[in-house]
Amino acid sequence: MVRRMPLRRAALYLYVIGVVVFLILPVLIVIPMSFSDARFLSFPPEAFSLRWYDAFFSSNEWLGAARTSLQVAVLATLIATPLGVAAAYALENTDHWSARYVRILLMLPLMVPLIIIAAGLFLAFARTGLWATTTGLVLANVMLSLPFVVTAVGAGLRGFDKNQEMVARSLGMNRFRAFFAVVLPQIKPSVVSGAIFAFIWTLDETIVALFISGGDKQTLTKVMFTRLRDEIDPTIAAISTLLIVGTTTLAALSLLFRRR
Repeated sequence: MVRRMPLRRAALYLYVIGVVVFLILPVLIVIPMSFSDARFLSFPPEAFSLRWYDAFFSSNEWLGAARTSLQVAVLATLIATPLGVAAAYALENTDHWSARYVRILLMLPLMVPLIIIAAGLFLAFARTGLWATTTGLVLANVMLSLPFVVTAVGAGLRGFDKNQEMVARSLGMNRFRAFFAVVLPQIKPSVVSGAIFAFIWTLDETIVALFISGGDKQTLTKVMFTRLRDEIDPTIAAISTLLIVGTTTLAALSLLFRRR
């Protein structure tokens, strides 16, 4: 006997499918455009070619910007992850009244418009010599990606049984050793997820990069934005497809780690 799906559930499924299609439709359009043989962006492509991928991998400017983006993303992730883990652990293990305000302070980069943060960083970095440097880009992205790590690790810590840590400490471990021996292995999926989100955010960030990157230290997203302003270059569709594949793979890995 075939069971009929309730009308309300069917409507909910249709709504979710509609939202998903609306969100991924621009992505589905960009991918075939990247394989077009036309001189300008066109959809649907009349002929298919890899010429724009070849243009990307044979351009020193594009590859230099890609190296800068990857370098900044890796360094910012390596710095933001331990800082975010330490901050989340401290916030979850204190009842001090100031913890609430520290948490809000750490979340400010998510609440303040990026254009305001970018203008402030530009003025500060211009005075301190950090403008258009790798150090400046890394510091800015550490600040911007820290909320993602704190949020992901905080969620992991809230699901962790703190009695295990208390038992380890009662057996003679100090807090530092108990954290690495008991707590960190339990929240490892959350730490990995936070690190992946920090990497993706840094790799895709554009607004702050427009203000504080320059010279030979320009990120890939800034060069893409500049090219789009000057001319419609189909190479951008090829780069966008590579970024989509990369970020989708990392997001899938993040979900895989969280399910373990």
